[in-house]
Amino acid sequence: MKSSQLVILVLLMLGVAGCSIPERGPGVPQADTERALPLGLANARFYADGDPQAMLEEGIRSIEREQAVLRAAGRSTTRLPPVAFLAVSGGGDNGAFGAGLLNGWTRTGTRPEFKMVTGVSTGALIAPFAFLGRDYDPALREVYTSMTPEKVYRARGLRAALFDDAMADTGPLAEIISLYADQKMLDAVAREYQMGRLLMIGTTDLDAQRPVIWNMGAIAASGHPGALELFRKILRASAAIPGAFQPVLIDVEIDGKKYQEMHVDGGAIAQLFLYPPSIDSATVGVHRQRIAYIIRNARLDPDYAVSERRTLSIAGRAITTMLTTSGRNDVLRTYFVTQRDKVDYNLAYVGSDFTAPKSGEFDQSFMRALYDYGERQAARPGTRRHRASKRHDDGRSR
Repeated sequence: MKSSQLVILVLLMLGVAGCSIPERGPGVPQADTERALPLGLANARFYADGDPQAMLEEGIRSIEREQAVLRAAGRSTTRLPPVAFLAVSGGGDNGAFGAGLLNGWTRTGTRPEFKMVTGVSTGALIAPFAFLGRDYDPALREVYTSMTPEKVYRARGLRAALFDDAMADTGPLAEIISLYADQKMLDAVAREYQMGRLLMIGTTDLDAQRPVIWNMGAIAASGHPGALELFRKILRASAAIPGAFQPVLIDVEIDGKKYQEMHVDGGAIAQLFLYPPSIDSATVGVHRQRIAYIIRNARLDPDYAVSERRTLSIAGRAITTMLTTSGRNDVLRTYFVTQRDKVDYNLAYVGSDFTAPKSGEFDQSFMRALYDYGERQAARPGTRRHRASKRHDDGRSR
């Protein structure tokens, strides 16, 4: 071995020896996963694959709060009015579609006030705006038409693959979240929760490999001094693409001992959800018309592309294929659950007629074009609210 090669090898070994992975607090013991209570709140979150009783009870309490509001207004609670649910999927910068659709929907004058809004990944970032209604439309538009890569992440070097927790630092995204998810938004979410409405966000507990549904209204209404920080952490965690974006560590306490959970993108398990299939909504004991609206921030048809014969290209294309298939399966699963429970099902997604070019992630011109496309779809008669039993060959909604 040449002396120059030896020097390089030694330097590399010293570099490796001097590196260490980011530290974290102790993980929650497996047996205590469901005992861990963020902020000490028993209803702060639910495990979607666990006992559905706690979520059912939360649903019943929400109806009781709604009935109290109706009685205070002098209205009858014998027959409750119809309710609308909204589920917003993941999709990264494709969230511009959902943002445009919601803004365009408002302008038609037919957008309902949703009894429950759920979101995953980019859908989690959209969900609070959608939940709070038309007053937050301008902010939603601003976020999804002015986003750039620099406002989302700072790229790290290749060493991050071995010695860090992600390939990118999402400090810029945290700043954007803090700008919009402020005390005013937290207070507004809390007020709506007290009126019987629900805002649910999905993350993945990476340690436990379990889907988590966060009850954002309960957190907001708790009055806990750490509520706003947790609210922001959950939004960031739901959009934390594993490996690409930093995971989020959430502090919990069990029997006076502190632990940390590691949470990442809810899309690692499900790219959208309405409510867990284990829940039969009829068991809440209230009969009313229910309408579900699903926004899929992606296409449903295959996105053809010639793959290069290179390891990273093949692996990346395979991962994209798996995520696309998983997303379609989530749409189907939600459809079957709504049909079982006699909930009217309506779906909007990016159609094959959207062909704007994309130069990279969070390409501003692409996102603006997609936002405009979503806005136009909302204005088209019948595009937004077609029942699942109807078939439409243009591929935009069903």
